[in-house]
Amino acid sequence: MIRNQSNYFLNRIVHYYIKRIVKQEFHELLFNEITVDQDKSILLIANHFSFWDGLILYCVNDLLLKKKLHVMILEETARKENFLKYVGAFSVKKDSKSILQSLDYAAELLAAPANLVLMFPQGKLYANFVTNIKFEKGVMRIIEKAQGNFQLLFASTFIQYFKQKKPTATVYLKNDTGYYSGKEVTALQQAYQQHFETSKALQTEFDI
Repeated sequence: MIRNQSNYFLNRIVHYYIKRIVKQEFHELLFNEITVDQDKSILLIANHFSFWDGLILYCVNDLLLKKKLHVMILEETARKENFLKYVGAFSVKKDSKSILQSLDYAAELLAAPANLVLMFPQGKLYANFVTNIKFEKGVMRIIEKAQGNFQLLFASTFIQYFKQKKPTATVYLKNDTGYYSGKEVTALQQAYQQHFETSKALQTEFDI
């Protein structure tokens, strides 16, 4: 497991790099306002469809949620994009014994109210407008271990070209108050699916 590392100087460099490339590559970043509980950490569950997912949500956190972001990424990505560990990335290696270490580490992070843990429970990339969302069950271990001491947020992100040369990234956020401890992953999956479908419907209603 590759853990995130604290280095203020490198963190600031990567922070401004991410902000700059998102601003350069996208015409606009849109997201809805939600209420953030400052006394709780955040478990942010999102769809996974591109290289940009984590970077877009990094910017949303910086602008709105204002927590210390940590994101679980595949170990091969962590090794390839080594700089990400300085902005909260830690690795998970699927189909290995170390996966439990990564999941337990994510749960430990949620014990601190200042933290946000970003997860992509789909486990791999899927098309932006996929019909059915399927989660891997590792996220349930985090929920069990964290014992509900966090605010659960859903994020559905879509990228579309409208009249501009550059795409617009739109993030739909939702506070979810469901209780999932002790349940199968399908319960969480179905709740997220409903949010995703509502978000997708809103996305197709854009009138430019």
